[in-house]
Amino acid sequence: MQHTHTIEKQTGKAFILNKGDILTVTDPMGMQVSDMVLFNRHDHGEKISSGKSLDFEESILLTTGNYLWSNRSRKMMKILEDTNGRNDFLLAPCSKETFEIMYSHEGYHPSCLENLTKNLEPMGLSQDEIPTAFNIFMNVQFDAKGKISVLPPTSKPGDYVKFEAMMDLLVCLTACSAEDSNGGSFKPIQYSVTPSSSYSQL
Repeated sequence: MQHTHTIEKQTGKAFILNKGDILTVTDPMGMQVSDMVLFNRHDHGEKISSGKSLDFEESILLTTGNYLWSNRSRKMMKILEDTNGRNDFLLAPCSKETFEIMYSHEGYHPSCLENLTKNLEPMGLSQDEIPTAFNIFMNVQFDAKGKISVLPPTSKPGDYVKFEAMMDLLVCLTACSAEDSNGGSFKPIQYSVTPSSSYSQL
C-alpha cells in the first residue's frame, strides 16, 4: 500500500529506501522546489555528488533516463519519470548565510540546510557532511557569460519526479525555504515510496 507523506512548507524529512524501491516526489500546489540529498544507508561516507552526476550524465539539467551518482562513482538513483523536466545541482541548499549574504536578511530565516541538518543529525550526520543537494523542480537559468539567475519553478500542481533506488539509501527531502526559488511563496512537498516487490508486479 502506497502512502503519501506531506512535508510541510519550510521543513524537511529523512527516511530510508531499499534498493529497488520507487520514490515519487510531487509538487502538489505547483512552483515549489525540493532539495534532496542521498547517502549510502550502510556507509554514510558515500553520498550524492553533484560533480560526478554532471560529469557522467554530461548535462547540467537531469531528467528522465539520467542517474544520480555518488562521490564513489556509483549510481544511487535512476530518474524513471519527470513530468516537469527542470531539476539541477547548480546551487547549494539555502542556509542562514544565504539570506544574510545575498538578501541582507537580519534575524532568523528557515533554510534547507537547517532542515537537512535537523533531520539527518538523528542518523549520526553533521551539517558539514551534507553535500550539495539535487534541486527538484528548481529553475536556474544562465546566460552566455555564465551569469546565473533563479526564476520561479515551472512545475504545475501535481507534477512529479519518480526515482528508482539503485542501492539502499538514506534520503532527506525539504520543501525549500528560499523566496526566489519558489516564486515568492512557500508550499508543501509530497512523497510516496513504492516497495520494490510491489513495483515489479505493476
